[in-house]
Formats: sequence, structure tokens, C-alpha cells
Amino acid sequence: MAKLYFRYGAMNSGKSTALLQVAHNYEERGMNVVLVKAALDSKGGKNVTTRIGIDREVDLLADQDMDVYAQIRTSKPSCVLVDEAQFLTEAQVDQLFKLTVDHNIPVICFGLRTDFQTELFPGSRRLFALAHSIEELKTICRCGKKAMFNGRKVDDNVYI
Repeated sequence: MAKLYFRYGAMNSGKSTALLQVAHNYEERGMNVVLVKAALDSKGGKNVTTRIGIDREVDLLADQDMDVYAQIRTSKPSCVLVDEAQFLTEAQVDQLFKLTVDHNIPVICFGLRTDFQTELFPGSRRLFALAHSIEELKTICRCGKKAMFNGRKVDDNVYI
């Protein structure tokens, strides 16, 4: 049985790099992968971009009104990979869950848990409720300790 996965972490924890590695592993075995990115993420345009310099164009740029289930199910992929999943709507996460359960398609979502004020994003909140598997990708703060949240920096002032 396929699962809905949520792999979350603070910025710079390697989420997009991990997503591209998973895509490579599936495709190296001749399997069809659909890459999805939330359209609210403007970084990289229609590409998944990484801080280490690798990027790749997505198959589906999901705006807030898109029915991702309808867009993906007919392509019958071996796996669906979602970048910036925190920006999905709760309905879109439900649609990804339906792809997993009804069509036995693994869906692996990568994203942030919370915003800089430690409020859950709607997509993340729904993924925490529905995901069969939840994994934290870890990174370190500039102080050397585990980073749990992202700060917002404005004019050299950091807000958390």
C-alpha cells in the first residue's frame, strides 16, 4: 500500500535537494515521477531550486484553485513529489491523500512546518493530520544548535 509522506524541516535542511534525489532514484529505475510545486513559492519560477545549485523544472505548478487530483491521476505516475507543500491548500492535501489511497501512488511532500511566528501553514497542518509517515529533516542554527524555526530578518532585526 502506498503512503502519503510529509518530510519537513527549517530552511536549509535540504528538503528540495532530498526531493530531487528521490526523483533521480525513481527515474533511474525507469519509473515516471510527477514533480509538483506550490505556485505561491516564487523562488525559481517553475523550477525546484536548491542552495547547492541543482534545479529542475516541475511538471505541475499548483495554484490555490487547482485540483491536483484531477491533474495528476490520469498520468498514472509511479510517485508524486511535492516541493513547498506548506503552501498547498487543505483541499489539495486531501486530493494528494486520495491519490495515495485510491490509486496506490506514493506521494512525498516536502515543506516547512511553521511560519516565522511558529504558526502552522494550512498545507502543513493538514499533512500532519493525514500523512502516513512524518519525518523531520534537521539542520543547525548559526549558534550551532538544532534549528527548529525560521526567523524573519528586516533591516538586520530578526523576528521570531
